[in-house]
Amino acid sequence: MAEALSNHFFKDKIEAFSAGLEPKEVHPLAKKVLEEMGIETHNLRSKSLSEFDNWEFDMVVTLCDSAKENCPYFPNARAHIHAPFPDPSETEDINCFRYVRDKILNWLKEQFG
Repeated sequence: MAEALSNHFFKDKIEAFSAGLEPKEVHPLAKKVLEEMGIETHNLRSKSLSEFDNWEFDMVVTLCDSAKENCPYFPNARAHIHAPFPDPSETEDINCFRYVRDKILNWLKEQFG
């Protein structure tokens, strides 16, 4: 959700890429709550961290504690930030997905708005 929110609302300021430790299909409820905001989801896909080996980033942001603890160090990143959000995929509650979506969007507004 963070990649989609970033690239939709802040595309004039940042270009976001998302990857996971164990990528799997984008959760249908994540797509649903993004679509509620008018965000196109048909091109969203989960990506592996290995897709970004040797890339240079201005900032790497980890979004959950597991990622912070297990995410490899990106030596070509200028900054590393941890922004802890709960993982809504551990539930099938759409309100949890909405809550996390809104928390991420508010955090993005604080950082880039």
